[in-house]
Amino acid sequence: MSDLEVQVPTAFDPFADANAEDAGAGAGTKEYVHIRVQQRNGRKSLTTVQGLKKEYSYTKILKDLKKEFCCNGTVVQDSELGQVIQLQGDQRKNVSTFLVQAGLVKKDNIKIHGF
Repeated sequence: MSDLEVQVPTAFDPFADANAEDAGAGAGTKEYVHIRVQQRNGRKSLTTVQGLKKEYSYTKILKDLKKEFCCNGTVVQDSELGQVIQLQGDQRKNVSTFLVQAGLVKKDNIKIHGF
């Protein structure tokens, strides 16, 4: 009986890779731009863009986005997130392609959230 080795199962963390990526983003290795959609009421929704570099002019980006996609929007100052661009409607795909084509963000650094 002493020849058998008992193997105790170790705890497996299925989210270890995701947590490692998040920790790396906090250290400045990879900065993501988060594009989210928020449902308001009925058919109305908002698209928010968060995580752009601070040296960019948010008002100029907003002006170009509004003109390109024929929608209204604003720049909101949040205490935790900093400046956030809000646009009317679900503009997630439009904003992501616009940011990549304008050369502001690489495609790998964009995360699109929503339903």
